[in-house]
Amino acid sequence: MKTLVKNIKSLLQVETTPRLKVCGSDMAQLPHIDNAFMIIENDTIAAFGPMSELAEQTFDAEIDASGRMVLPSFCDSHTHLVYAGSREIEYIDKIRGLSYDDIAKRGGGILNSAKRVQEASEQQLYDDAMARLEQIIRYGTGAVEIKSGYGMTPEAELKMLRVIRRLKENSPLTIKSTLLGAHGIPMEYRGCQEKFVDLVIERMIPQAADEGLADYIDVFCDAGFFSVEDTERMLEAGARYGMRPKIHANEMACSGGIQCAVKYNALSCDHLEYTGEEEIQCLLNSETMPTVLPGAAFFLNMQHAPVRRMMEAGLPVAMASDYNPGSSPSGNMQLILSFACVNYRMLPEEAINATTINSGYAMGVSDKLGSIAVGKRANFYITTPIPTYEYLPYAYGENKVARTFLNGKVV
Repeated sequence: MKTLVKNIKSLLQVETTPRLKVCGSDMAQLPHIDNAFMIIENDTIAAFGPMSELAEQTFDAEIDASGRMVLPSFCDSHTHLVYAGSREIEYIDKIRGLSYDDIAKRGGGILNSAKRVQEASEQQLYDDAMARLEQIIRYGTGAVEIKSGYGMTPEAELKMLRVIRRLKENSPLTIKSTLLGAHGIPMEYRGCQEKFVDLVIERMIPQAADEGLADYIDVFCDAGFFSVEDTERMLEAGARYGMRPKIHANEMACSGGIQCAVKYNALSCDHLEYTGEEEIQCLLNSETMPTVLPGAAFFLNMQHAPVRRMMEAGLPVAMASDYNPGSSPSGNMQLILSFACVNYRMLPEEAINATTINSGYAMGVSDKLGSIAVGKRANFYITTPIPTYEYLPYAYGENKVARTFLNGKVV
């Protein structure tokens, strides 16, 4: 199948020499071609360029994108979108002044979601998650990482991972799975959490590995959750089974999580509200992608990660949705693009890089996705008629995606 997309108002994020990530001041660059074409062969980008250079040839299908722009699909490198039920009552509790700890002490927070996941059937979890995937596709997402973490028992964590495997098999999205056995501490392990860490190491990790259920391993390394020592034990166990780390770090405090991520060559470390010069210097020259989750910081009214300082130091930055029922109940990456500009003072070019190629790197797929390059997978979207690409983050209340293409096919 050979498809031509023609008369593209602007083809954005084009690369002749593909990169795995974009760092520092380069994030302010967004290569593009005006009045462009793109040729898709089966599921792959075969060619692109200005319309004046389009050679005469035959196509199986032609799409006229006059007045519209084409961008690579978003890569959402951090979500928890397999869950059961919403938590809007806790949201109201927060408005009334209850703290995260107050809600957790009475069985709310992660413990609330864990109870619901433990009680839910695998089919219910699958159906609910598939509906969420269909929704994020409509907003332009083409790749998504999904974590477990709301099981908190070996049986429930494996149930979640099996659901993610089914989603991989049946969704056109590119999906990566992450074992987040250490997302919170069950009530029965409070005061002896080292025993829960033992459970993760001795049962969750080996069983997930035996069934081939997890691409990555994650730990919530932060104040009030798991210590650096706990985290190192679990990452070392995951490494024995070939699971590369992706770490929750420094959301609540300067926890040592960033240094731990770099030490164990984590693919990404995520949240990063509490990031100082020591952490920035640690990240420099590492292979770990700093990943900011603007939706959670917005929803919880938290301080913002020092994104501008990170880029000034030469770091790359990725941004993801953190789609989950408790602290970021949205997987709309167009909204994340707007948050990046409004709350973190990123230029639109920087924000687009953060939500495409860099977030692709943070989930291990930027060699195939995240930019328009020959040989990469044809995951892209065609916008509605918009005046400029700066309009994408500017018009934060509307869906600017007219059509999403995954693996070369319109979805």
